Amino acid sequence: MTGDLFDFAARLPEDTPSDPAQATMQFILSLRERGVSNIAVLRALETLPREQFVPHRHADLAWRDIALPIACGQTMPEPFLVARMVESLNLLGAHRVLEVGTGNGYSTAILSRIAREVISIERFHTLAVAAATRLAGLGLTNVQVMHGDGLNLSDEIGLFDRIILQGTVKELPRNILSRLADGGVIVYGQPGEGGVSLMRALHEDGAFRYERVVSCRLQPLVSGFMG
Repeated sequence: MTGDLFDFAARLPEDTPSDPAQATMQFILSLRERGVSNIAVLRALETLPREQFVPHRHADLAWRDIALPIACGQTMPEPFLVARMVESLNLLGAHRVLEVGTGNGYSTAILSRIAREVISIERFHTLAVAAATRLAGLGLTNVQVMHGDGLNLSDEIGLFDRIILQGTVKELPRNILSRLADGGVIVYGQPGEGGVSLMRALHEDGAFRYERVVSCRLQPLVSGFMG
């Protein structure tokens, strides 16, 4: 992953603005040019300080549209993928959202800027604690980060209007499907012969309808958790 990161970064234009405001504007324009059109998503991406989520050694790459390595061998997805995943949820301000795979909390923060409530579950204790601290420092009060197994949920967690899996599964676990309210949407990655596809599952009248969104790079989700 690290080698791919720097190979990619080496091909990026070297005239990226040093001024933060200009860098942010260029960042948002690039996402719009690639088809991201949801105003709420773009606004959340524009106003969230991504440099606070990027590892210090990669701070100069904060506003580049590339994936970056984080702790515990995990990856911070590129902003375009984050935008497409959140956009695919058709998220509204009244929605309750479940996120499986908090990572460093960047996507969690984007979700919280739009939704009423976000419950995010992270299997790595180190990441969960760091993300919770980071989100609290940004004043995001509608977010709860939990350390646990996001693929084995307790019924006590309730139902959600939207669910986002920050990784791939061959099939959506029944445990996840049962947590989605009628009329809800799940966004996740699914591996296939042609690579990984970003998928959307819509729950309507007791049945699920599946749609492919775009090709993507996501890591497999693993059951269990690390203390």
